[in-house]
Amino acid sequence: MATGTPLISAKGLTCTFGHGKKKFTAVNKVNYVINDEEIITIVGESGSGKTTLAKMMLALQKPAAGELLFSGKAITDKHEHWRKVQAVFQDPFASFNQFFTVRSQLLACFNLFTEKYTVDQKELMIDKSLRSVNLDPDAVKEKYPFELSGGQMQRLLIARIFLIRPKILIADEPTSMIDACSRASILDLLLDLKKELKMCIIFITHDIGLAHYVSDRVFVMCKGEIVENDHPDKVIKDPQHPYTKKLLDDIPVLHKDWLRPAK
Repeated sequence: MATGTPLISAKGLTCTFGHGKKKFTAVNKVNYVINDEEIITIVGESGSGKTTLAKMMLALQKPAAGELLFSGKAITDKHEHWRKVQAVFQDPFASFNQFFTVRSQLLACFNLFTEKYTVDQKELMIDKSLRSVNLDPDAVKEKYPFELSGGQMQRLLIARIFLIRPKILIADEPTSMIDACSRASILDLLLDLKKELKMCIIFITHDIGLAHYVSDRVFVMCKGEIVENDHPDKVIKDPQHPYTKKLLDDIPVLHKDWLRPAK
């Protein structure tokens, strides 16, 4: 549950690509405030601007205009920012170098830390992070990413988050490329991690059902704008924007009692 402390905020945030007649506005004058320990889900179809918005939060994409603040301050040092804001992407294999072992890539996480650790301390921390996602350190540390399954790779991404312990985790379609049996367990791992680290999670998805299940608030994005920002029950029961209504209409079965108990 959110504590009410502003963690990341935007005012007039805009991102454009191209020039002249080919100029395209991916995110258009967006305003939002996300609080400490909140679970936010940004919902929208492909091309709605949700992934571009996430990239700006990660300082991977520079805004064309507007203000983006983390804990009330502008992002000036990417290295420091990435210590506090991390991501889990939909393709776990694209997130790791296929030519380096799991162990070496987890050791690289310590480059983000200002604290100094001995070799033994680092190994213990890596082992703990792997066990936290139900991976056997002795079975995976010396393997290469291509030797692991999609489910194992997604767990490895979460182990890296456990090791870095950020304030914000951005999860961009984190279960879309793994089998159905692994999806629920990966989602449960993320929610357990959120509780343990007391962090904020921002899910990026086209699945409004997932948004309803996990979120404190839902942002619905359409054509680069946030057209709804409310509690998931409110968005489901009383959608205000035609685009939200369309997303709901695309769900095959939506029972009228599909509402969560109040938190």
